[in-house]
Amino acid sequence: MKRSILGGLIATLATAVFAASPALAQQELKMAYALSKDSHYGAGAAAFIESLGDSNENFVIEEFPNSALGGEREVIEGLQLGTVDVALVSTGATLNFVPETGVFDVPFLFRDLDHARGVLDSEIGEEMLAEFPKHGLTALAWGEQGFRHLTNSKRAVETPEDIKGLKIRITENPIHLKAFRELGVQASPMAWPEVATALQQGAIDGQENPLSVIVSAKLWQLQDHLSLTGHVYAPALILVSPMVYDSLSDEEKEQFQAAGKAAALAMRDYVDTVEKDGIETLKENGMQVNEVDYAAFEAAVEPVYADYYSQFGEELIESIRDAQ
Repeated sequence: MKRSILGGLIATLATAVFAASPALAQQELKMAYALSKDSHYGAGAAAFIESLGDSNENFVIEEFPNSALGGEREVIEGLQLGTVDVALVSTGATLNFVPETGVFDVPFLFRDLDHARGVLDSEIGEEMLAEFPKHGLTALAWGEQGFRHLTNSKRAVETPEDIKGLKIRITENPIHLKAFRELGVQASPMAWPEVATALQQGAIDGQENPLSVIVSAKLWQLQDHLSLTGHVYAPALILVSPMVYDSLSDEEKEQFQAAGKAAALAMRDYVDTVEKDGIETLKENGMQVNEVDYAAFEAAVEPVYADYYSQFGEELIESIRDAQ
């Protein structure tokens, strides 16, 4: 009788532990990004979640789009503190934490998307990712936003003369700030969540962002003119909190790395699509779109390159410019 009771208890306990073990093994992770789920960030997030889920069901990721956990600076601080687990962010924010990444934000550095992607996928890009652990962060892969362009509600901008005096929101990025000041712009560094209100209230005339942001944020509702300046290529990054990453097994780290690469590829695919179709979408919604004198803009910011050489090294900048 005693054996029967004891056997029953053991069987019940074993069943309970087996049933509970999947739930106990699951780890919930918070993923943050600045834009909507319909954006390139959202595309990257979806690909990351799908890739990780296919290889490991023990991680459950909750998305926090639309800056729900704060601006990008706050999100990166959250990664360092462990209050945010995964994030997709711009280099406009990371350079405040990993200054070396600012070199990719130098204006007129990249010729086109193929040039930029080739550099980020090269040893130069890999060495830059390796800088993040030195600053309390883990970088899985380079994502993408595309080339940045100018929007405003005052006038079409075709030459450097046209942009002078405009009040333009820029990211909190001193690399960009130097160039815009050289152009005579009243540049206003501002976190993304504040931009729509500033445009509505007339505190700023315009802003600059890749088509991926301009389209997904429906900026035609707030801006009249798009000038295809293509002044800066905008990378993005897929980051993980070291508190999460350092706790993973070697196999799990490989799974996270693969998920990061999947996110990066999805972001590039999104950019390819919006570069092809985005301008028509903006025109259909009433924006006036114009080309610019690209060579004139490039020449107008050339004097600032002395500062960039001093900050990042002339050899590095020119090796990126000349990469094939």
